[in-house]
Amino acid sequence: MIIVTRKDVTQDEVDHIRERVEALGLRTHLSQGEHRTVIGCVGDEDRLQGVALLSIPGVEAVHAVLKPYKLASKEFAAGPTTMQLGDSVIGGPQVSIIAGPCSVEGWDMLLATANRVRDAGATGLRGGAFKPRTSPYAFRGLGEEGLEMLARVRGESGLPVVTEVMDTRQVELVASYADVLQIGARNMQNFALLTEVGRLRRPVLLKRGMSATVKDLLLAAEYVMSQGNPNVILCERGIRTFETATRNTFDLAAIPVLKSETHLPVFADPSHAGGRRSLVAPLSYAAIAAGADGLMVEVHPDPERATSDGDQSLDFQEFDTLMASLRPFVEAAGRTLAGRAAAT
Repeated sequence: MIIVTRKDVTQDEVDHIRERVEALGLRTHLSQGEHRTVIGCVGDEDRLQGVALLSIPGVEAVHAVLKPYKLASKEFAAGPTTMQLGDSVIGGPQVSIIAGPCSVEGWDMLLATANRVRDAGATGLRGGAFKPRTSPYAFRGLGEEGLEMLARVRGESGLPVVTEVMDTRQVELVASYADVLQIGARNMQNFALLTEVGRLRRPVLLKRGMSATVKDLLLAAEYVMSQGNPNVILCERGIRTFETATRNTFDLAAIPVLKSETHLPVFADPSHAGGRRSLVAPLSYAAIAAGADGLMVEVHPDPERATSDGDQSLDFQEFDTLMASLRPFVEAAGRTLAGRAAAT
């Protein structure tokens, strides 16, 4: 259930509304927008049935939220959720680009990649220190050594770091190095892990599972948010279907559907969606046109020698070209590019 306050509501009235609801054993979540304030009520809503909520000073309307995901639903917030990532704001009018290698392979390649993607306009550096691989014999990352490199590169380049956490036992370790914790497609329904990252205030980039529905993705976000962490970024990265022409089937329609269902920012991962570098640009254009708040792109200085996902990684020149060609699509969507690309 959500309580919508009047435009002229005072802070004392808001506090009184929350105290009245919480006295009945429910939790409240406050979302203050430019034109309205929404107070979400989570818990046994039957306890509110006999309460004359509309008679409480400052209350304008009361609405039931029928969707199974409450905190993530669009009705539960006064406006789009935004979060600061370095010098950019995710979820606002700008489109943000997070770029970098699939795996952290060494210091020189990581620093060179960070500097190059930053100069091209990226506002975040992605890189895997722990990698989930289908084969146990494939390269699975450098672990804490990779995290240390990411943190050092952040100091050198100024780019905030996005990296994956795969296990509840790794959460505190990864959070001590990373600015954004990524939950990969294989872990989207690892509910223990979702609960653990939800206990932190660190932003979480949540990738859609390979066979997950939009509802599944939003309920996974709900797990994180129910623990007190509202900073969730959803990421469409393609789903598994009978089609074999691409690595995954990019569900372009999921982006506008998510934008209509939730207040959370929505990213797209064109690299994993297509699985080939030639598809990264067209899928990026389509994602921005569909309303994506940002992109996550794999970039490597020498994709031919990459330890993982070389086929879908752009080299430096290809990434420069992509960033330059994104501008017309971003502008057509009524937005601007974040980062240095916005000023060039």
